[in-house]
Amino acid sequence: MAPDVGAEMPAHWRAAPKASAAELTADWVAGFGSAELSRLVALADLDNLDIAAARARIEQAEAQLAVTAAALAPSLSGSGDASHSVSPGTNSSATPPFKSRVGNSFQLGLGASWALDLWGRTRASVAAGEASLEAARIDLDAVRLATSTALVDAHLQAAAAEDRLRLARENVAIAERTFAAIRRRFDVGTVTALDLAQQEGVLATQRAAIPDLEITLAQMRNAVVVLTGRAPEAATLRGGGLGRLRLPAVAPGLPSRLLVRRPDVAAAELRLTAAAANVEAARAAFLPEVSLTGSAGLSSAFLKNLLRPDAFAGSIAAGVTEAIFDGGAREGRLALSRAQHAELVAAYRKTVHEALADVENALVAVDRNRRREMLQTAVVEAARRTQRLTEERLSEGTIPITTVLDAQRTLFQAQETLVAARLARYRAAVALVAALGGGWTKPSGAAASGAVARVAAGEPMRLGGTEPR
Repeated sequence: MAPDVGAEMPAHWRAAPKASAAELTADWVAGFGSAELSRLVALADLDNLDIAAARARIEQAEAQLAVTAAALAPSLSGSGDASHSVSPGTNSSATPPFKSRVGNSFQLGLGASWALDLWGRTRASVAAGEASLEAARIDLDAVRLATSTALVDAHLQAAAAEDRLRLARENVAIAERTFAAIRRRFDVGTVTALDLAQQEGVLATQRAAIPDLEITLAQMRNAVVVLTGRAPEAATLRGGGLGRLRLPAVAPGLPSRLLVRRPDVAAAELRLTAAAANVEAARAAFLPEVSLTGSAGLSSAFLKNLLRPDAFAGSIAAGVTEAIFDGGAREGRLALSRAQHAELVAAYRKTVHEALADVENALVAVDRNRRREMLQTAVVEAARRTQRLTEERLSEGTIPITTVLDAQRTLFQAQETLVAARLARYRAAVALVAALGGGWTKPSGAAASGAVARVAAGEPMRLGGTEPR
């Protein structure tokens, strides 16, 4: 029984029951509202080295297809030969005098051969090569999407590092003010040395956090520059925190549309098509090969007669070749092709399942991180009010030092958590963009198979597909 290539496609997303038919567009980066980010993504699209390698793989596939397709055409060869020979007289006479025999030969020839593809073996190989070439082209789009999303993600992490660094410096200023206030109270004897030492520890902790954040910021900026295909020293980023960015609105669309909107799914389908063609080629190898050969030329013992009509010689022949015994090589190649096809069936189904899971996970992350950021914002506002009040009471001398210390630590931790929540929300949006294919659309030259096209159009059915018999 032929294996099922596909999987049941859900009617809507679990994390977004009211799925919209709207689809992501290719200019999704502009949704962040950053001209610098759009510029960096455009530079990466031109110069990223992974993208350059993917373009080279397309050229390899084109060259391989040309080699395979050449077998459909006849081959033509030309030859030319001139020889001078001397035979000793001792070969023709037993007694002297011996007389050597001198001979010349001049030839011009043209040969042609053509292996007739009566059973479609070569055509099947060409079809496999065409599918592999189209898959390589789509792989380029997949690499471009992966590069752009990786660059945006690194840019977001750099922006979050800037926010953390800014907050760390603000926290140092808060801790310094508080330390100065406690020091004044210590000088007049209203607090103990322990109280002063505790605040000194808080201040030292905040100062010590800055170098690590500076390292993270530098690393993320370097990662962004490298993704543009340049050395880290080759560019300077303007930067800025997450606050200067917008969160793009991303509609998930219909689940079935993933089949024609995800480049990895489309490439997996094309590789499956190539594997099916390879099975056909392996099956055709069991049939006899028919070939035509012919030759024509001029031959003469004297150069002056080489171009005369009388020097013409030619032949034409047809041949049939059928392997009687090959030790099971053809059976093995057919079994190998079928096993490779079965492997790609599983790979295609896995790719579809993973694509669905990617979108579901990203939708959940976007929704939960939105709520998390909203709740954490309220926590920060409350912590900031508490810290301001404790700082005022400290100046008045009407609050315990432990309360002041706790208010500082709570604010510092709440701010850090808020940056993390905001970053997670932005990164979830990028993950959703990647899961939906980044606005990619299958090119017209790589049309989906009939079953895939029907499912992508929203029909409630299974993705068809059978293994070649």
